[in-house]
Amino acid sequence: MEEKSFQDREIAGTATGDELARLLYHADAEVLLALIGNPALDETQLCLLLERKNLAPEVLLEVSRRKPLTKSYRVKRALAFHPRSPRLVGLRLLRELYLMDLVQLTFMPAVSVELKLNAEEQLLARLPQLPLGQKITLARRGPARLAGSLVAEGHPRLLSVALDNPRLTEAQILKALAHEKIPVAVPFAIAHHRKWSVSYNVRLALVRHPLAPLASVLGYLPELTVTDLRELAAPGIVPEALRKYLKAEVTRRISRGENSDAPRESRMTES
Repeated sequence: MEEKSFQDREIAGTATGDELARLLYHADAEVLLALIGNPALDETQLCLLLERKNLAPEVLLEVSRRKPLTKSYRVKRALAFHPRSPRLVGLRLLRELYLMDLVQLTFMPAVSVELKLNAEEQLLARLPQLPLGQKITLARRGPARLAGSLVAEGHPRLLSVALDNPRLTEAQILKALAHEKIPVAVPFAIAHHRKWSVSYNVRLALVRHPLAPLASVLGYLPELTVTDLRELAAPGIVPEALRKYLKAEVTRRISRGENSDAPRESRMTES
């Protein structure tokens, strides 16, 4: 076996045809390293090699170091997507990936959390320069952070699509509502959305937000706990016009002897 591997290392740098094709699946990393320097190795064959999930990191590193090989976008993509690519190689290649490949990378289970977060950062950095059509695609299919950023942007054609994104999380909705300078369409759309408008924490955030529609906010008050109502009714939390409704609701609930946490418990039980 050792002798055969030695022979294969000797011929890997010059092999062609069927011999080269056989070596693409060799188990010895030294053979593969020699094969990478073979001038007969073409893009298709190299991409077949990079489809092997068991490649040693040093093989992937060697491919990344050879500029003639990494001129190919297919090779760059294969390196970035490989679960064994060295950390720095993956991070460097993110800047060169196409938009939807970055999106796909964020959903791959074998990719490290660090690489996914950096891919999301790349997507967020490109948002201001993207045409509306691509933003709509990202609003529909992008990761949670991207969808949340597009919600906060508040463009009429993006807002409803981003709010319906199945990956969008409550945390991203709350992050969008934490900004007072978002367009008025944002809290309005959230307050009328079939999913987000029934979230207790989102309702709390809407009550706090100065641009939230008053009619919706008043409708939430009977569902809030007395404890939360009291906190919201403290001076400086909400406008005075709304504060009087909060205080009135607290007075009404106390006079009826309601348990201060009953509404919240009810909501949590339903969900």
